[in-house]
Order: sequence, then C-alpha cells, then structure tokens
Amino acid sequence: MKRSSGILMAVSSLPSPYGIGTLGKAAYDFADFLKDAGQSYWQMLPLGPTSYGDSPYQSFSAYAGNPYFIDPDMLAADGLLTAAECAAPDWGSDPRHVDYGKIYESRFTLLHKAYKRGWERDAEAVAAFAQDNARWLPDYALYMACKRHFGMKAWTEWPDDDLRLRKNEAVLDKYRTLLREDVQFFTYLQFLFFRQWTALRDYVHQQGIRIIGDLPIYVAMDSADVWAEPQFFQLDDDLVPKAVAGVPPDYFTADGQLWGNPLYDWEHMREDGFGWWIRRIDGAKKLYDVVRIDHFRGFESYWSVPYGEETAKNGSWRPGPGMKLVGVLASWFHDLSFIAEDLGYVTPGVKALLEESGFPGMKILEFAFDAHGESDYLPHRCTGNSVCYMGTHDNDTVKGWLETMSREDLDFAAKYMHITPDEGWCWGLIRTGMA
Repeated sequence: MKRSSGILMAVSSLPSPYGIGTLGKAAYDFADFLKDAGQSYWQMLPLGPTSYGDSPYQSFSAYAGNPYFIDPDMLAADGLLTAAECAAPDWGSDPRHVDYGKIYESRFTLLHKAYKRGWERDAEAVAAFAQDNARWLPDYALYMACKRHFGMKAWTEWPDDDLRLRKNEAVLDKYRTLLREDVQFFTYLQFLFFRQWTALRDYVHQQGIRIIGDLPIYVAMDSADVWAEPQFFQLDDDLVPKAVAGVPPDYFTADGQLWGNPLYDWEHMREDGFGWWIRRIDGAKKLYDVVRIDHFRGFESYWSVPYGEETAKNGSWRPGPGMKLVGVLASWFHDLSFIAEDLGYVTPGVKALLEESGFPGMKILEFAFDAHGESDYLPHRCTGNSVCYMGTHDNDTVKGWLETMSREDLDFAAKYMHITPDEGWCWGLIRTGMA
C-alpha cells in the first residue's frame, strides 16, 4: 500500500430517505466526494446482515450482504417497485439515527414486493448468481427461511433436533420444500444486493478509489456459518459451545469483555488446510480491495472463556494458528491487501507475528496523547508500515474525545501538534496524521 489517505464511512451512515444508508445515490455521491478530495480509500464497516442488536460485527452470515442496504430507488428504476410503495412506510423521523425497529417492520415487506415481481423475470441471472455462490448461498437462504419459520429464534433453539443438528440431507430437503417461498426470497435478496454492490464498486474503482472492508475475526453463534459447518468450532456433540470468545480485564473494563462468539477449532482447521478461512477471505474479496482483520492478535493467542461464565474474568490464553494461517492467507491472496488491527493487549508474540506477516498495523491518534507517559501511538513513534487513524468505530468522536480529556492531556496534545486558534483541532489532527 503506497502512501495515501481515505475516509471511514459506514454505508449505514450515508444520508437516505429510507431510514438507513443504502447502495444508492448517496453512495455514488460519496465516491465523487472522495475523488474530489484527493482520497484513495473508502473504508467501510462489515456489510453483512445484522442480527439482534443490529451490530455489523454480529452477522447472520460471513458472506451475505445486508438487505437493508438494497436501495429502493434503484429497485423502482428497475421496475420492481413504485415510488409510492417506497415512500409509504414510516422509516423514522430523526435523520441522525437509524430506527432499526421501524426498518425491521417494513423493509422486508417492501422487498418482498420486489421479489414477487422479479423472481421469474430475473430467473436466468439469479440462477447464474446462485451457481457462482453455491458454496454458501443455499445454506444461508435455508437458514434464514428456517429462522422465519421458527419466529426468528436462534438456530440453537429450533425445536426440530434433526434440523438443528443437520442429521441428514433428507431433513434439509424437507425444509427446502416446506419453506420454498422464503428460500427463494432470501436468495433473491442476495442477488439484488450483489447486483447493486457490483455496480457501486465498479463506479468507485472508476473514480480511482479502493475499498477497505472490515473482517470480524469471529462469526456469530447464531449464523449460517456455524449452523452449516459446526465441525470447525469448539462445540460439543449437542453443538453447545465449550468456550466462547472475549478479552480479559484491563484498564477500561474490570470484568473484561465477554463477546460470546464460538471459538474456532484451530486444529481441525489446520488439518483441513485452513479451507474455511480461504473460502471466507475469497468471499471478502468479492466485496473489498483491502481487508482489515479485526482482532488480529487472536491469531497469535486468544482469550478462551468457559461457556456459561457471566464475565470474561475466568478465561485463559490459548495459542492461535499464528503464521500457519497468516502465511496461507498471504500466499493464497497475493492480489489482496491486508491491514492488521493490532490493538488491545499486544504482547511480544503479537508484535513478532505482525512483523513476520508484513501486514501494516494501526496507529490511533486518540490513544496518543498522555501527558504522563510515552504512548506508542505518538506520531514520532509511528512506523512506516502502518495506518494512522484519528479514531476507529470503537472510539469516541474527536469532538467527544476532546471534551472528555483532562486539561493536562489536552494541553500536551495542543503543544505537541502545534494547534493554533486559526487552524483548530480538526485540521490540526488531520495535518498531524498526514505528516
């Protein structure tokens, strides 16, 4: 990656009359803005369909796109909806916030109208799309159809044990037939998402912009990924997790962070040649030009918390796959760039893995200015092969950060960066990061 800069903008944060950002006009306008501003990258948060809580880091699939991002105006232009149908639902009245409850109530009803009009019309194109994505799409569409059938309960709570445990192909065929309409619906939604995404990505590339995408290191327990391939996770015979993911207690959280994601069975993955990860990165490659690997330190060692614990305090460090996996990904995807999120509890082992991988790490300016210590994130200590951020999606806004800093730290930051009243903090931070 050459010396360059870009902007982190979640698709959900783009302006939209439909309650949440989409892949429509505002996304194209933002690409134009990036070009005019001399930028090289558009970084996004994960694009997958969100589960309960609507976090992009807890998705129903590591491969699928979020149906909320399908642009209604583009569907209307394609003859699948009318303008009146798009405008009729209450998408929420506050342009600053996404009202996920209202979107959940109305979005799929609207998209179902598009499906009814387009399924047969687009049959040939949908069949080609399904063939290109045969490795994950059938399982995802069936999983979503079954979730609907069982009142959106997690697959671990489905009452049919034969389906939950995927005892045989016959039971899957039974539900494919029973829920045929919904299986087709969720297949068509992915067709629409990727058709709009491909058009947007092509346009972004025409503007000379590359896309950085975020890859959560773990997948959600309630996901098609775990339901379809439980053998790659630390689960018992009843597919209950033996241990779950998190991070240990630190300066910020006395109880640590209990994420609850199922942990990988790294030995099984290694025996399989890390095929699961190769397939996952191949899926990300269809979306992004650069992949930011979230929680990269988990490849060196990961915090394992016994299942059932209420906090992350009673966990333990376990060895990760290290360069055995990282080397496979780097060699397999030589035409894809990676960024390692090397934040959190960074040990010498994590630093050695980052150096051996050759991936750039991350430097966060909001972590830099401590009047009482020499932070590793101070600009003069930043190394060449790294990506400098004001802050990430995990940090406060710069405005919020400045308002909560101690007077000592604020004075230190202003003096270090030579902030002047005429320039102000915004441009001062940008200048410092660029330098």
